[in-house]
Amino acid sequence: MKNAAQYIRDHNEEIIEEWENTVKKEIEASRETNSLALRNQLPHVLSDIAEIMERYNDFEEVKNNEKFEEIINNSIDHGRHRASSSAYDVGQILQELIVFHRVITENLRQHNHYNIEVGILLKYTLETAMFNTAKSFSNSLQAMREKLTGTLAHDIKNPISAAYLGINSLSYEDGPERFEKIKKLTLRSLKHSMELIEGLLDSISLKAGDGITFNFEDTDLMTDVTWVFNEASEIYSNDITLETTQKVIRGVFDGTAIRRVLENLVTNAIKHGAKNTPVKIKVDQAGDLVNIRVYNEGKPIPEERQKDIFKFLNSADQEKGELKSWGMGLSLVKIVAEAHGGNVSVESNDEGTSFIIILNKASNHPGKKKSKLSYEEQAN
Repeated sequence: MKNAAQYIRDHNEEIIEEWENTVKKEIEASRETNSLALRNQLPHVLSDIAEIMERYNDFEEVKNNEKFEEIINNSIDHGRHRASSSAYDVGQILQELIVFHRVITENLRQHNHYNIEVGILLKYTLETAMFNTAKSFSNSLQAMREKLTGTLAHDIKNPISAAYLGINSLSYEDGPERFEKIKKLTLRSLKHSMELIEGLLDSISLKAGDGITFNFEDTDLMTDVTWVFNEASEIYSNDITLETTQKVIRGVFDGTAIRRVLENLVTNAIKHGAKNTPVKIKVDQAGDLVNIRVYNEGKPIPEERQKDIFKFLNSADQEKGELKSWGMGLSLVKIVAEAHGGNVSVESNDEGTSFIIILNKASNHPGKKKSKLSYEEQAN
């Protein structure tokens, strides 16, 4: 087996290149994936196979002693990354590993390095790779579903709470003007709840790499910003201010998603800011880029936790005390900002906390588009 191991080590790149060319002919999903992402962990898996071959001379040693730890670790990573690759399913992942097995076998045979022991070891190691890759893929996809569903369910509470507060504050003595105002607020909040429920139902059917469906339209962003500002001003006792010189910001946006983002940030600012202090929304525009800042006074977010606060799949980090208390809505903020060709960041010190969203108003075209959920956040 040592000769086979040496051949694999010396020809790793050639074997991987042949495999890549073959899967692009046989597996549709691979044609939509760039070369680096397609190869992913497989060069490491191939090196693992060579290392295992060097350690054992016959099948009994392999069967009795080998746990294939290297194969397991790299296969798990391969499955995780495939979960965030568009169009892949379990069947296609297994198919590409079957092709991998075939290409390795054919190369070894052509160069007289294949025998029964090598064949058995390849079978065991690649069965291990297939099992762990498929398991990791399924687990990662399920984690995405659960987090996305939880994020949307969390967001639904905000408009329902607003509707409840409005109805609960109604009184016969307030007169018809007050009644109409509360009625308008309540209907608006319930309509928004229905939009979020549609998003929740959409997320339940999430497939690999699909993410959230965005409905981009040529619209005025300031309409949505003002909508959130007005509703927050009516709901909360804190002073809410909107600072901007922009009366209209025309571009291609998903207005519902933008409203959800701002609602999350304003709600967090009220919840975590100093009591009865103002919350400031500031909007600027420079070329195609729009800068939205939500600021609150109060206790800062520890610097060592700021880098993890937007993570979508890193549930371990999100379970840590104060970080968890910021809610899953912040992962949604990141997804929405990136879907709009932008990003999100946080600045927090003793003077206060600001969440900054950058949006590119020209990065999309009108129509529906699914965002891709990235697993690399969890890997970091």
